[in-house]
Amino acid sequence: MLDANLKTQLKTYLERVTQPFEIVASLDDGAKSQEMLALLQDIVSLSDKITLKSDGNDSRTPSFSLNRPNGNISLRFAGIPMGHEFTSLVLALLQVGGHPPKLEAELIEQIKQLDGEFNFETYFSQSCQNCPDVVQALNLMAVLNPNVRHVAIDGALFQDEVERRQIMSVPSIYLNGELFGQGRMGEAEILAKLDTNSGSRDAEKLNARTAFDVLVVGGGPAGAAAAIYAARKGIRTGVAAERFGGQVLDTMAIENFISVPETEGPKLARALEEHVRQYEVDIINLQRASKLIPAASDDGLHTVQFDNGGELQAKTVILATGARWREMNVPGEQQYRGRGVAYCPHCDGPLFKGKRVAVIGGGNSGVEAAIDLAGIVAHVTLLEFGEQLRADAVLQNKLRSLANVTIITMAHTTEVKGDGQKVAGLVYKDRHTDAVHEVALEGIFVQIGLLPNSDWLKGSVELSRFGEIIVDAKGQTSIPGVFAAGDVTTVPYKQIVIAVGEGAKASLSAFDHLIRQG
Repeated sequence: MLDANLKTQLKTYLERVTQPFEIVASLDDGAKSQEMLALLQDIVSLSDKITLKSDGNDSRTPSFSLNRPNGNISLRFAGIPMGHEFTSLVLALLQVGGHPPKLEAELIEQIKQLDGEFNFETYFSQSCQNCPDVVQALNLMAVLNPNVRHVAIDGALFQDEVERRQIMSVPSIYLNGELFGQGRMGEAEILAKLDTNSGSRDAEKLNARTAFDVLVVGGGPAGAAAAIYAARKGIRTGVAAERFGGQVLDTMAIENFISVPETEGPKLARALEEHVRQYEVDIINLQRASKLIPAASDDGLHTVQFDNGGELQAKTVILATGARWREMNVPGEQQYRGRGVAYCPHCDGPLFKGKRVAVIGGGNSGVEAAIDLAGIVAHVTLLEFGEQLRADAVLQNKLRSLANVTIITMAHTTEVKGDGQKVAGLVYKDRHTDAVHEVALEGIFVQIGLLPNSDWLKGSVELSRFGEIIVDAKGQTSIPGVFAAGDVTTVPYKQIVIAVGEGAKASLSAFDHLIRQG
């Protein structure tokens, strides 16, 4: 199952296992069960502290659990955790085997104190880059607290469950049989949803912090670069982010970040955060900014307020809140979001195997999505608003070579249709003739660009008609001492490498401002 190179790497990791445990597999006569058995046999051959039993009787087959002798851990994989989930498997093996987790002591204690019954089920796909965060977080919670049980389920393998629960987006998380959440979550986000008092406690912690020299709002590439450059100047630096990594977390392949020939978004996001943590930077995660209150005087403090009621103050502020997926804003889109309307083809594509889908948008992202989906689904209809596709020629040529793709230009999508539970089709208007057409399908992937995350800044800093923060050559906004960088600004070409440079520039400008203020 595992090649020689992967076995060598895994053997090195498994040397960190300190407590013996067993893998109990529930198998049938199918090919996937044999594939799982081969994987598990490879694992146990690499460590004398792991044993394998194949007499499990779980209702989901193939599946396997990780159990300590006389222990009370409930952690199970239903499906074969390869692809993006192989890391989740390795971490689970280590943590069940006694290797300490890399998690803040405060969060570990909070997990251990959870009281009640928490039966989690997570549906994932092997191509989903967002799913591992959820799977790894809940696996760790199951290791730390016997009240938490978790099973990670490959939606592509257990299609009957996916259909019954009408799951059309991953990761989808169920708690005690009810939908708990969808999308990327870590331990802190999950605990915040379980602990309704966490928001007020977080607000108190924010209010107790002393003023920063530089406060960076946003944790994407621009925010990370700004924080590093500020910290290297030896000034008090803070980063408040809704999620560290930002839009990079939702990016699959990155092949144009100079000096890194190929990487993936979540991997780059982790590297950004690890780099920032090498400096004395106060990183405050899970904080959504709600208002900016400029300083009353040139030597005063700017205030940033957050959704939980807390606030932070700083002599200078760098706004790096990035952008989000642009929505179609048509009837039915919000109603069927996560029920056929999707924004991440890599994550949710496998759930539409053998079905009909549409891709909205003819730029690079849309055409790449259509190409990837064509290898999974029955048919792809790509709709482009303009007269021609805007993607690179090499991508267009590849797309046009695919037999199960239909390209429609001058198409204005006007409505998402559904049966009350899930998507059933879409309506578009031909911009040449004004004729209205309906396309029957099961999924719609929206790929029409980005919107700046600047709504919370209206009335404070000057914004362009597109909602971008207007900045000068030094990243200065309309407010002295408030700077901005990255995709949220008017700087053209929304690229990671540009955001990093703009973040560094804004930070240097903020430092220069502090010096001039004495």
